[in-house]
Amino acid sequence: MTGEWKSCWREKVLKVAIIHDWLVTKAGAELVLEQLLVCFPNADVFTLVDFLPESERGFLQNHKVTTSFIQRLPGAHAHFRYYLPLMARALSSFDLGGYDLVISSSWAFARRVRLKPGQCHVSYIHTPIRYVWDQQERYLQEGLSNSLARLVARVVLAHLRRSDVADKALGGRLIANSSFIKARIEHCWQQPSVVLNPPVPQDDLGFGDEKDDFYICVSRLVPYKGVELLVEAFNRMPERKLVLVGAGPLEARIRSVAGENIEVLGFLDRPSLVGYLRRARAFVFAGLEDFGIAMVEAQACGTPVIAYGQGGVRDSVIPFDGGAGNGANPAATGLWFEEQSAESIMDAVKQFESLHPEISSLACRDNARRFDPSIFRQEFMQIVEDAYGSRIA
Repeated sequence: MTGEWKSCWREKVLKVAIIHDWLVTKAGAELVLEQLLVCFPNADVFTLVDFLPESERGFLQNHKVTTSFIQRLPGAHAHFRYYLPLMARALSSFDLGGYDLVISSSWAFARRVRLKPGQCHVSYIHTPIRYVWDQQERYLQEGLSNSLARLVARVVLAHLRRSDVADKALGGRLIANSSFIKARIEHCWQQPSVVLNPPVPQDDLGFGDEKDDFYICVSRLVPYKGVELLVEAFNRMPERKLVLVGAGPLEARIRSVAGENIEVLGFLDRPSLVGYLRRARAFVFAGLEDFGIAMVEAQACGTPVIAYGQGGVRDSVIPFDGGAGNGANPAATGLWFEEQSAESIMDAVKQFESLHPEISSLACRDNARRFDPSIFRQEFMQIVEDAYGSRIA
């Protein structure tokens, strides 16, 4: 069967479709899509809506992109998420019958695409849809100020959760982007999956082992990222400097409460961001991440990480004490703290400053190399080969 797979690939007779929930900005999910398109240079792309700016479209190259009917609905450009109840139906409008292999890149609906018997389907799961499962209340509070609108949204989301459960067997071979997401897949869908961490491009992330006396956080300024906790902690440590990079709805509030030792830079261009990451004493993060690409980027620059010790950080950061008080680990790349509180952050920063031996910048860089895109492509192709081979055996 391996020979048949390789023959299909060599002769370019394997028809491949890639389903991506939506294209509106180039972020972590699009980094995965970019590598999938490297793996399958002749693939066609299907997405619910495509409003990706021209300046961010380079990775799509000449791939054909097909959108759903939601693309043409009134107000879709600015408010396509209002059409959430139609998205599963919109997926079914795609004609995928002629494809041998369908790959979905899913954090919402893409894995639920329906195929014919005999088609091979591999789903890369960034997360089960957050606002249907464990983060529903946060999304409602952040996105809807009207109580009636929230009531209607709860009814819609309850229906979507039921349908997500009903369709739990869809998706074919499931790939989780972290051990944390693997556990969520098992909890939400009672389905097995394999873990393949996302690719983190590092060509422009130069290594630096000479550090300045400041800490850094790179994050969207939204509630669940925990940035307000960092501000509270560093306000109580005025002798230590924190640099915040990122934008979002909390930016004005954070600027208003941040002490003089906290510099809020907003959005930075890539070269400027990399410069700060190289020189920072450590990267600090208090949110619960599915994986955490920015923390890998910091390590690629030789910068240790101090982070809340749950979620994807358990895949991407090697703790100083092995996570169980077992003594210094020479391969360590950071510290985990166990509570999302200002006190816990303060204790972790002080512990970091007292570490002996210090965390090695070289260890950080070496750990980041595990997430190189070439490694991702190799492991992804092996999973796909196994899935496809099982269908044609």
